[in-house]
Amino acid sequence: MADDVSIQHRIKSLIDEEHSLRSSLQSGEIGVDEEQSRLRDVEVELDQCWDLLRQRRAKREFGEDPDEAQVRSERTVEGYTG
Repeated sequence: MADDVSIQHRIKSLIDEEHSLRSSLQSGEIGVDEEQSRLRDVEVELDQCWDLLRQRRAKREFGEDPDEAQVRSERTVEGYTG
């Protein structure tokens, strides 16, 4: 993910996948376990993308190079408490 636009495109793609998974469950194409497993992966990646986008914007705001922002671990982004 080289820039903000590509991160935003990835976020949209993940949201579309999330909606597709929910529809597939409702239509009986996939089971609950499969939906939940894949949703968990999608949600983690979404959180990582949003975090990366926020990092890039903050770096830019403070005169730093946004390309120095890095994807943080699942443990880090899922451990935020507020």
